[in-house]
Amino acid sequence: MKQTSLRPVAYATIGSGNYAVLVALMAVVVVLSNIGGSKGVIFGPVITDGGFFLFPLAYICGDIITEIYGAKAARRAIFTGFAASVLAVVTYAIIIVLPGFDDDYGIAKQQALEVALGPVWQIVLASVLGFLAGQNLNTLVMSIMKKRHLERGLFARMISSTGLGEFVDTLVFCTVAATAIGITTVGQWANYTFFGFLYKTLLQYALMPVTAWVIGRIKRYEPTYQAALDPR
Repeated sequence: MKQTSLRPVAYATIGSGNYAVLVALMAVVVVLSNIGGSKGVIFGPVITDGGFFLFPLAYICGDIITEIYGAKAARRAIFTGFAASVLAVVTYAIIIVLPGFDDDYGIAKQQALEVALGPVWQIVLASVLGFLAGQNLNTLVMSIMKKRHLERGLFARMISSTGLGEFVDTLVFCTVAATAIGITTVGQWANYTFFGFLYKTLLQYALMPVTAWVIGRIKRYEPTYQAALDPR
C-alpha cells in the first residue's frame, strides 16, 4: 500500500566519513574483482571466475549508499569505482610495455604479466557495461520504493532491486567477458551466466540481515540522516 504520510524521504548528506569509506570500499572491490575475473574457475560442473566471491560486496555497498545517501550519491560512487578500474587498466598497460630485464627470469615475468594482466581490459569493459546497467537499475528500484514506503519495507526493496540488478549485470558481464576467461561454447556461456547470477543473488539475499543491520547502524549515527528524518 502506498504510504500517505507527508513526511519527506530521508537521506544523509555525503560529506561524512561513512560515505567516503563506502565509496572507497566499492572502488577497491571493483578493481580487485576485475583482476580476479580474468581467471576462469571450475567447481565440478560449475563455471565461474576468480572474482566471484568478492563482487557481490560491491552491490551490498550500493544498496547501503542508495538507502542512506540517495540515488545521486550512489551514481557518484558507481562512476568513482569505474574511474578507478580504468586507471588500473591504463596502469597495467604501462607496466607491460615498460622495458624489463632480458634474462630468463625477466622474460618469464614479462610473459606472466602479459598473460595475467593483459586480458583485464576486457573484464573491465564487461564490468563497466554490466555494472553500470545493473547497479543503476538496482539504485533506481531502491530509490523508487523508498519514496513510496519511506523507512518501511527495507527488505522488500533490497530483494527486488538485487534480483533485477544482478540479472542484468550478470547477463551483460558474462557475455562480454566470456572469451577473456577461455569460454568458447554457448553451453559454457549459459553455465557461467546462470550460476553466476544464482550465486551472487543468493549470497546477497543471505547477507541481507547483515546489510540491514549496517544500514540501521549508519542511519542511527549519521547526524544528517537523523536531521532529515525530523526536519523541524
